[in-house]
Amino acid sequence: MATSSHRQENQRVYILHTYPFKETSLIAEIFSEKFGRIPVVAKGARRPRSSIRGMLQSFQVLLANWSGKSELKSLNGLEWCEKLTILEGDALMCGFYLNELMIRLLPRDEPHSELFHFYHETILALSEDRELTITLRRFELKLLQALGYAVTLDYDEDSNPIIPDKIYRYEAEYGACDLTKTDRGIKVLGKTLLDMAHDQYLDKQTQQQSKQLMRYLLGFYLGDKPLHSKQLFVDLEG
Repeated sequence: MATSSHRQENQRVYILHTYPFKETSLIAEIFSEKFGRIPVVAKGARRPRSSIRGMLQSFQVLLANWSGKSELKSLNGLEWCEKLTILEGDALMCGFYLNELMIRLLPRDEPHSELFHFYHETILALSEDRELTITLRRFELKLLQALGYAVTLDYDEDSNPIIPDKIYRYEAEYGACDLTKTDRGIKVLGKTLLDMAHDQYLDKQTQQQSKQLMRYLLGFYLGDKPLHSKQLFVDLEG
């Protein structure tokens, strides 16, 4: 496993969140291509003349240098890496929602290079205002799968192939099953599960049921503590 305990230079990162630390500094939760989610302290970043104050922005690919052996690293430098990515309106709210999901679900110091690349593609899709709700469904599913949660979509819990015109009940950590087996989880059409498995979201019913399924699954794994961005997200999706 990769380790972030030594000095690292020119690492591609995204800023997920920042918050004040002591009088003049900030702590930034960064998502690194090679090292996963890492907290770093940006000393003096709240000072008006700080060289990195204006660079601690979400949704931008940055090159970061950090060092330290404790959990909280010291951020030693930032550089712009690619052209500026602009998120506005509903796309900006979606970006805040994705970042909060990452903060809540992504463990620290666990490499997720594939997820980093998918997050990058998702931010670019949001910046181009492409099918926002479908973009969110794809990322929500990818995030849960990358974290190792069982979200099986093409077979039921007994390893039988999903039947497109059959209605199932989908239960977190178990998957799809016959309606007679449980009253937990939510009802979903087999075609919706297969569409999601094949990354096909053009069907209106698939869009609606996949939204309901992902809300249920995320609610299960997030627990009782609500997302701060949830209301904005609900308003966006009507």
